[in-house]
Amino acid sequence: MFPVLEPAEIKRVRHFGELHSYGDGETLAKVGEPGLGLTLVLSGAINVTRHDASTSQPIVTYGPGGFMGELAQLTGRPSLIDAHAQGPVEALLIPPARLRALLIAEAELGERIMRALILRRMNLLEMSVGGPVIIGHADDGDVLRLQGFLRRSAHPQQMFDLDADPEAKVLIERFHLDASHLPIVLCPDGRMLRNPSEADLARCLGLWTPLDPARVYDVAIVGAGPAGLATAVYATSEGLSVLMLDGRSFGGQAGASARIENYLGFPTGITGMALMARAYNQAQKFGVETAIPGEVTALQTQGMSDGRPLTMRLSTGEQVNARSIVIASGARYRQLAVEKLATFAAASVHYWASPLEARLCAQQEVVLVGAGNSAGQAVVYLASQVSKVWMLVRGPSLEQSMSRYLVERIGGLANVEVVTKAEVSGLEGDGGRLEAVRWRQAGVAEEIRRPIRHLFLFIGAEPNTAWLAGSGVALDDKGFVVTSPTTTGDRRRLETSRRGVFAIGDVRSSSVKRVASAVGEGAQVVSALHAYLATANRA
Repeated sequence: MFPVLEPAEIKRVRHFGELHSYGDGETLAKVGEPGLGLTLVLSGAINVTRHDASTSQPIVTYGPGGFMGELAQLTGRPSLIDAHAQGPVEALLIPPARLRALLIAEAELGERIMRALILRRMNLLEMSVGGPVIIGHADDGDVLRLQGFLRRSAHPQQMFDLDADPEAKVLIERFHLDASHLPIVLCPDGRMLRNPSEADLARCLGLWTPLDPARVYDVAIVGAGPAGLATAVYATSEGLSVLMLDGRSFGGQAGASARIENYLGFPTGITGMALMARAYNQAQKFGVETAIPGEVTALQTQGMSDGRPLTMRLSTGEQVNARSIVIASGARYRQLAVEKLATFAAASVHYWASPLEARLCAQQEVVLVGAGNSAGQAVVYLASQVSKVWMLVRGPSLEQSMSRYLVERIGGLANVEVVTKAEVSGLEGDGGRLEAVRWRQAGVAEEIRRPIRHLFLFIGAEPNTAWLAGSGVALDDKGFVVTSPTTTGDRRRLETSRRGVFAIGDVRSSSVKRVASAVGEGAQVVSALHAYLATANRA
């Protein structure tokens, strides 16, 4: 986490940065303010500290050969720590763009630096350093929504529960807030938000910066799941200017997987979020720009055939201009057709099985509906956290829709009961919180009712293509994007009915719904992009 560079290594990186001198006590970084890049100490020392209430606590001191920075320095996002000079300091400041160039040009040294940046972010996440403070009730739906966004964004956070933390009550009294204001979020720069949207929170934290309406990117990618991330990595590494957008966070549905065990190269398995975080960091290393959460609402038809840049509108009112577009928007979670589902959606209905959800239902009984591999992975994970999992399967068995290794693993779990030919028949509760789930099993007259507070739904997804209405992009009868029916080897196979617009991953009609397939298409489409852009340039 804290490597020290040798003099010969420092000499190799000197031309990537600029020399700066700092006086004793001078500020080099401040929580909430944009980071200037990686700071390599040549002489003197830098003290890095964290804020805890009104006090400042030390984290680490960097001496000669040490470098200050974590993942935020790849993009110049706001600092998560404070840093001050201890005595006179001479340092080499490497700005974000030059830092990315260093990581690529100096492969072995860049690997050590990149590993340190990642480990430091993980450490800050564990210590909850530099992130916003959320104040509210731990089981409130809006609290869970904000916590989920920050967790998926790999951003530190602190939670003050009004039902358990005395500090929370003190803060509520200090700001003269009532229940209608909750939850509130205190940003590192001192701003206070009342029940913000994810987009508002991202702006407050500096995760979102205004888009330049005059900028024209080579490629705009809609969706930051496996397919979109793969496209971003390969396109940016090959010199294309890329903007990647996603209405929620990076990772897509793959990021929701408790464990992926059949992805090539990971014999012991890997969590979906860990795999997607690696891909996201890799894309940042090569210089991809991101707008997350940035929900695309429309692909405009203006300029469809005159060679002008393609334009997309965002829910913020902003627009994105690009010479080509890759649709990797995946799918939206399918909803269960049962009365009152929306009433409990915020606090009690979940489409992910992560440590956040596991903490909410620890040592409780839960119901999970679904029979695919994602459902199986979630059941295996939840079984280690809860007292019992009721797994409701509409079909006659798991074998019809689930990989055998998962079927066998579930069969060996004593606290999992698989109920086949079953469907949820009713939900009960009050105040937006689930209290009981009822279900019926085919051929059984009696309805089963269990006191359940948390319901997990893994029943598939529908294509996320509503934003393409009226765009000229053809969809099949199920709403998936239709691409060229030409042979597999043809570079236009992934192109849609609209020139310069491509579709990959789960959103594409007839695609194989697997992480590896999505990544493969993300790599393959870059070749098609180069061919298209070369033609467009000649035109």
